[in-house]
Amino acid sequence: MSFDWLEYLNLAQELAGQATKPSSQEAKLRSAVSRAYYAAFCKARNHLRGEGHSIPRFKPHRYVIDQFLDSPDRVSKRIGAHLDRLRKDRNKADYDDRVVRLSDMTRKALKLADHAIIGVGNL
Repeated sequence: MSFDWLEYLNLAQELAGQATKPSSQEAKLRSAVSRAYYAAFCKARNHLRGEGHSIPRFKPHRYVIDQFLDSPDRVSKRIGAHLDRLRKDRNKADYDDRVVRLSDMTRKALKLADHAIIGVGNL
C-alpha cells in the first residue's frame, strides 16, 4: 500500500501540539530518517565552513558529501560514505510512495548519523 502523504500533516500538527489525531508510525519513521540525515549533514557542512569552505548554493549536499569522500583522511572518507548512504535513504523516505523495510532503514539511519556526527566531532 502506498504511503498516505497526508500523514505528514498529521505528524506536523502533532509536533506543533495541534494534533486532532495521532500520526502514523510510518510518518514518524520516514521523518526520523530525514531528520537523522539533516542532523549529520548540517554538522558536516558547518565543520567545512569552519575550515574556510564556501558551501555553494547549488548542490550543497553533493558538495559536502564529496569533500568528505575525496579526502585522503580515512575518517573523513567514512563520514562521506555515511552521508551519502543517509542522503539516499532520506530521498527514499521523503519521495517514494513505498519504502521497503522502513524500520530497518530507520535504525540504520540513526546509527549512521550518530557515527557521522561523532566522526566530524573528532576531526
